Amino acid sequence: MKNYVQKGENLTLPAPNALSSGDGALVGSIFGVAAGDADNGADVDLVTEGVFEMPKVSALAISIGDKLYWDDTAKLVNKTASGNTLIGVAVTAAANPSGTVNVKLIPSI
Repeated sequence: MKNYVQKGENLTLPAPNALSSGDGALVGSIFGVAAGDADNGADVDLVTEGVFEMPKVSALAISIGDKLYWDDTAKLVNKTASGNTLIGVAVTAAANPSGTVNVKLIPSI
């Protein structure tokens, strides 16, 4: 195909803020996990597919299969749709309190 560009699993985009490898990042409606460190505005490779251990709201119980959203202000995963961006589903349970949950990312549209 002459018009094929790339698979799209990893996207090189400008960092929306300073990022460390493993940080979640939201660029417009595209969510990904930083594959390396980047300064604000610098190009960073974001991984947009796969399962990642992500920081969550500590006082939140999550069940396997729960839809998960990214709170871009707090930089945490939660279950609140309003004002947040859907990023995936939980593939592990996470108790209240706990700091992380494993998230299967869904492709951004």
